[in-house]
Amino acid sequence: LAIVVQALLKIASRALKVPLSWLLAASAFVAIYVFAVPFPLIVLAAGVTGFLFADVFPKKSDDEEELASPVQPSLTRSLRLIAVFGALWAAPVLLAGATLGVDSVFVPLSVFMSKMAVVTFGGAYAVLAYVAQQAVETYHWLNPGEMLDGLALAETTPGPLVLVLTFVGAVAGFRDAGALGPVGGALLGAVLTTWVTFVPCFLWIFLGAPWMERLRANARLSAALSAITAAVVGVVLNLAVWFAVHALFSRVGTLEAGPVAMSWPEFQSLDLAMLALSGLAFALVFALKRGMTLTLLVCGLAGVALVQVF
Repeated sequence: LAIVVQALLKIASRALKVPLSWLLAASAFVAIYVFAVPFPLIVLAAGVTGFLFADVFPKKSDDEEELASPVQPSLTRSLRLIAVFGALWAAPVLLAGATLGVDSVFVPLSVFMSKMAVVTFGGAYAVLAYVAQQAVETYHWLNPGEMLDGLALAETTPGPLVLVLTFVGAVAGFRDAGALGPVGGALLGAVLTTWVTFVPCFLWIFLGAPWMERLRANARLSAALSAITAAVVGVVLNLAVWFAVHALFSRVGTLEAGPVAMSWPEFQSLDLAMLALSGLAFALVFALKRGMTLTLLVCGLAGVALVQVF
């Protein structure tokens, strides 16, 4: 929890420069946490807002160096890339659907993770907020405790944090493996999730890189990206709150009233041991300014000690 909050503050310090960016961050948090608005819609709304109110956001400095792309963009090149990477992207999903059936967990899993790859802005923390919400509350691939385990595992292992999506895919495949068996289902779920998460990234890089300097020079498009980054702050705040609610309380329900549908803990179920460990982590990160490795090690040892005592 302390690590997520630290990441949130770092992103906020870079993204929240003007009052409108603060408003976008707050609106994004309320939209996703209180009203369960899908992450892609938040990204779209923020981008449109930034495009329409471009004059509000800081302008690009005149002395920033313009870098020429070594590859000139062209329609032929773009169509060729879309065809090649589109085929690579879709082939395993279509094969899984043809052999295991479109009703198997692997097709909706691949489609959902593909959607995440398309609309991912702001790094892993932003996308994990929406994945945690959807995987637990909508698709029921995991329970909240397993999602927390996945986030903790991702923080403590080498590699990018977004690999927690592979964990989600493995658990989903394990649960609904069908004829493959639990191990086979978990392996296929993990492989498909990893594939549809990373292959689109190569498409965006090769397709978009030649256009980047032109996009950065366009004031309205630059403002749209700034607005999306501001909205991502609210989405990451949602992850921090979701993480805190499910980590600190053993019983969490859903508060529903009209369009409102938000996680709400039973306050009498507060886990004092988890509260103490969280306090220790916050002290190490913010008061003592210790690094992530030492924080994870100390909190891990403290957790083992608490289990042995209680």
